[in-house]
Amino acid sequence: MSNFSAPSLAGRRVLLGVTGGIAAYKSADLARRLKDAGADVQVVMTEAATRFVGPQTFQAVSGRPVRQSLWDEAGEAAMGHIELARWPDAILIAPASANTLARLAHGFADDLLSTLCLATDRPIFCAPAMNRLMWANPATQTNARALQDRGVTLFGPGSGSQACGETGDGRMLDPLELVARLAQALSGGPLQGVHAVVTAGPTHEAVDPVRVLTNRSSGKMGFAVAEALARLGAQVSLIAGPVSLSTPPGVKRIDVQSADDMLQASLAAADQAQIFVGTAAVADYRPAQTAPGKIKKSSDTLSLALSRTEDILSTVRDRHPALFMVGFAAETESLVDYARDKLRRKHLQMVAANEVGGGRAFDVDDNHLIVVEAQQETDLGHAPKTELARALAELIAARYLALNPSV
Repeated sequence: MSNFSAPSLAGRRVLLGVTGGIAAYKSADLARRLKDAGADVQVVMTEAATRFVGPQTFQAVSGRPVRQSLWDEAGEAAMGHIELARWPDAILIAPASANTLARLAHGFADDLLSTLCLATDRPIFCAPAMNRLMWANPATQTNARALQDRGVTLFGPGSGSQACGETGDGRMLDPLELVARLAQALSGGPLQGVHAVVTAGPTHEAVDPVRVLTNRSSGKMGFAVAEALARLGAQVSLIAGPVSLSTPPGVKRIDVQSADDMLQASLAAADQAQIFVGTAAVADYRPAQTAPGKIKKSSDTLSLALSRTEDILSTVRDRHPALFMVGFAAETESLVDYARDKLRRKHLQMVAANEVGGGRAFDVDDNHLIVVEAQQETDLGHAPKTELARALAELIAARYLALNPSV
């Protein structure tokens, strides 16, 4: 499905930071995979990391002595930590524990790894790994957002079973995935310098302070598209309705609630964008009036007056006639016909169409996309949403660059 080539880090210098956590056992394999991809690897371990895996293991797979302390007389001759901070092309911290994220977010410099991160101007990448509740804790989320706002890229975390016996977000991504993401980030990608806006998820239209009108969109497809565009080098702004999903790595997230919230955020973001992808399942109607208090059950029936919401794609297109725009069409019948009509009416470059209902598209991790353009249709087939997102992002990049060859 994907056209991604095998990751290459040939000639790259990678400083691999290993911090305290059971996922440190994966980092030995990560060091080897980085070497296999052509990178020169220098491992720096925290004291806590050495409680899980011995430094000798990393020295064997990296081919370099492991650095551990600011007080290493041999390593610190002539301000060695400053020289080390200037050595790599990138710093990858994997695993990045909750404690590490907190210390980096607050600018601590009380060990070698944190000092290097303050003393470098190289890109920093973190692969979070921790218990699901630690990752979901507001303090950790605040620290993660602060780091991302400062340019640190988070790879993951992934979701699945954890060493503690629980299941959820917090797993360190597999070494091969981390190598691929790092290689893509350092390669620049075909969309380097391009700002893309992606809308995702449902909207909530308030009936009263308790109830809302909404739909079954999970946001998974939109989040996957945002991540795929970021992997191709784009600067991505993700405008997300109410969903329970982790922010993709390297993506700026803007949370909204209603269709009007999403419209205003989309217009603001589109002012600085070259690509706009509308995957969100935006409400077509909202209550004409929102009750100020909870509506009580006073009768067997209840009638609600609804009014149309403003169409986001059409409104953005009216303001930005030259913007490269991609819409989504979720239909229960006549899929391609409706998609082609949407393409024409809203003056889009392409529409990604999928059938819904009967267990398709909503609340699942796979999908089937047909991309409709003015002169052709491309069937991306049935696959996991992450794979479809990558294929769609590659198609978007190809079409955009064909129209803008000087980018």
